[in-house]
Amino acid sequence: MQLSIIIVSYNVKYFLEHCLCSVRKAIDLEWGKDAGRECEVIVVDNFSSDQTIEYLRPKFPFVRFIRNDENIGFARANNQALQLVIGKYVLFLNPDTIIPEDCFSKCLAFMDAHPLAGALGVRMIDGRGQFLKESKRGFPSPWAAFSKLSGLAGLFPKSEFYARYYLGHLNSNQTHVVDALAGAFMFCKKTVLDKTKGFDEQFFMYAEDLDLSYRMQRAGFKNYYYPGCTIIHFKGESTKKDFRYVKLFYKAMGQFANKHFRGRFADLWMTMLDAAIGMRGAIAATESFVISKWPFSEKNLYPIKTLIVGDDGLTDKFKHDLHENRDFVEELYEAEEIIWCIDEEDNGYVRFIEMLRTNQFPRKTRIYANGCGAIISSDSKDKKGEVITVY
Repeated sequence: MQLSIIIVSYNVKYFLEHCLCSVRKAIDLEWGKDAGRECEVIVVDNFSSDQTIEYLRPKFPFVRFIRNDENIGFARANNQALQLVIGKYVLFLNPDTIIPEDCFSKCLAFMDAHPLAGALGVRMIDGRGQFLKESKRGFPSPWAAFSKLSGLAGLFPKSEFYARYYLGHLNSNQTHVVDALAGAFMFCKKTVLDKTKGFDEQFFMYAEDLDLSYRMQRAGFKNYYYPGCTIIHFKGESTKKDFRYVKLFYKAMGQFANKHFRGRFADLWMTMLDAAIGMRGAIAATESFVISKWPFSEKNLYPIKTLIVGDDGLTDKFKHDLHENRDFVEELYEAEEIIWCIDEEDNGYVRFIEMLRTNQFPRKTRIYANGCGAIISSDSKDKKGEVITVY
């Protein structure tokens, strides 16, 4: 078997539904009638309360669903599925992602051509089409971690000195050997995972991908950032980027430091992290105070002009309900919101992702795959995505 895909899910059934739709189209394009012999998909549900498995199992009979009785964390759940897979390659994929139809063909060709590759990451964009910096990363040295958490990396995003954590000095349109890849999309060789023993389960959330990337590199393999394939990662579905996130990230970085660093270097690491989290806390408190005093303007109460693009498959009832408070327009330049519809026939995901990546439509953009239960979108990596159910 060529490929095993592992997805760990928690309370994101509609985003997972769209993810599986895109995976199904990529599988069909790559293997067609031989798909069952060449690719397997395993979804591990970490005790969701939204009836994920009951909703999705009838729609995706080719997927093996595993239900956990508690949320055991990202690393442990991935390892749970890793014990079962038989593919030459393993793709760890987040449920809040959408991949293009040619994703697997490109990634398989790249990995076959690079015998020293341990893992491959691709260009990731958010729901607005903005490049996600974590597509390529350096290891979190004390200074790199301090610059990230303190906000210095954000002030100097292209600096090799300040933006080392996100490798801001490297061109995101070029292939690079990098230190670390994101767990949202890690395309790995099974033999390398067998040698490195998968994820370290002490990491419940964050840094487990850094740790695995680090161990792959120490074992003599290379991690590649490959921009020849672009995927969407609706990042807000993972967690909100507030002060709680900083503390969780801090804890994970501390675990990483305690595992891999010793002596005065580890002490310096923790001292700089303490200083960074203090700075971020002060910034967050200041922002909260300023926002509470800021005079917000009234919301625009005029109807949003919505354009539906493609063979939508939406029900007449849904269109009627939407039409009650929105104006449909035929001309693209008039649209304030776009619903991009994917059907079964064409490379709709390729075109949609390219449209987002090149920002051809600088408007609120949603996506709907024919037969799904909801339209989804995410306008900010710091907030949860939006779901509009259609029946």
